[in-house]
Amino acid sequence: MSSMPQAQRTHLNTIMKKTGKNMKQLTALIQKSGLTRHGELRTMVMREFGLGYGDANTLVHAVERTDGEREVEKQSQEHVLDEIYKGAKAPLRPIHEAVMREVNRFGEFEMVPKKGYVSLRRKKQFVMLGPSRNKRVDLGLNVKDLPPSNRLIEEPRGSMCNYSVKLTDPDEVNAELTAWMKFAYEDAG
Repeated sequence: MSSMPQAQRTHLNTIMKKTGKNMKQLTALIQKSGLTRHGELRTMVMREFGLGYGDANTLVHAVERTDGEREVEKQSQEHVLDEIYKGAKAPLRPIHEAVMREVNRFGEFEMVPKKGYVSLRRKKQFVMLGPSRNKRVDLGLNVKDLPPSNRLIEEPRGSMCNYSVKLTDPDEVNAELTAWMKFAYEDAG
C-alpha cells in the first residue's frame, strides 16, 4: 500500500482547486492557526475556505498525518480487520464478511483499512464499513438520491457519507442493501 492512495491524492487535489492554495500553503495556514484539536482545526478550515465537513476533515488529517490510514499502512488488511473486530466486536465480523461478498461481485475497487473501519473506493469512496459499539456495524453510503426507505438514515450535508445503514445481522445484507451499494459503486467510478 502506498503512503497516500490515489483516491486521497485526487481528493486533496480537488481541495486545493476549491481553496486556490497548494498543500504547502494550506499546511502553513493550519499550523500557524494556533489551534491544536482536530475538531477546532476542521471547523476553522470549513469557515476559512468554505469547505464541507468531509473535505475539511480530509485536509486536517493529511496535514497532521492522523488519518488512521498511516497508522495501519504497514499491516496486512487481514490483521487490521482482526484488530477492528476483536473482543466484544468479534461477533460482528460475519456482517462485514457478508457485505464484502456482495461488493466483491461488483468489480474492481480499493479497500483501504483505517484504524476503526474500512473505506471502499474507486475514484472516490463509495462505502465506509465498521463496527459501532459492540452491537452493530455501520455502513455509510456515499451516493445521492437513493429512494426513501426506513433502513436508510440520511446524514447531514457535508458528512463523509450521504446515508448510513445500521446492521445487526448478516441477513440484513439483502438485495435492497446490495442495490444501494451497487448504485454507490457505479457512481464512484
